[in-house]
Amino acid sequence: MQVSKHLTLEELTHSDTAIKLGIVNQPNQLQLANLKKLANEVFEPVREHFKVPITISSGFRIMNLNQAVKGSITSQHCSGEAIDIDMKSGKVTNKMIFDYIKDNLKFDQLIFEFGTKDNPDWVHVSYSNKNRGQVLRAKKVGEKSIYEKY
Repeated sequence: MQVSKHLTLEELTHSDTAIKLGIVNQPNQLQLANLKKLANEVFEPVREHFKVPITISSGFRIMNLNQAVKGSITSQHCSGEAIDIDMKSGKVTNKMIFDYIKDNLKFDQLIFEFGTKDNPDWVHVSYSNKNRGQVLRAKKVGEKSIYEKY
């Protein structure tokens, strides 16, 4: 099922962990509606701007899958409002994606996830009905992840 021009529900729900654990990772109608908004308001503009396929490393997570991957209990992945983008190769970097979203799109949260000072390991972006435009950087301090204003 297409959720937008270049994005399928299968791409948004795929999880190796879900397959391994036998978890059915499918959204309900409200979560699906949120995924469609996110796809059309964030994913598609990024895809159209860079004119290359955009790789989603994590999309929708049903609550028990989120627990299995040790996600935050308030994760917007569970409501269908968040995706993680990871451009592993090619001319388009995670930092380019991050900067484009930050400078051009409406979003709820945009997180520069770990990595180096020049390029995140991946980009977390969420879109909701109450977009805050919050821009953060995730860092590890010992075993703990902390989030600072970018």
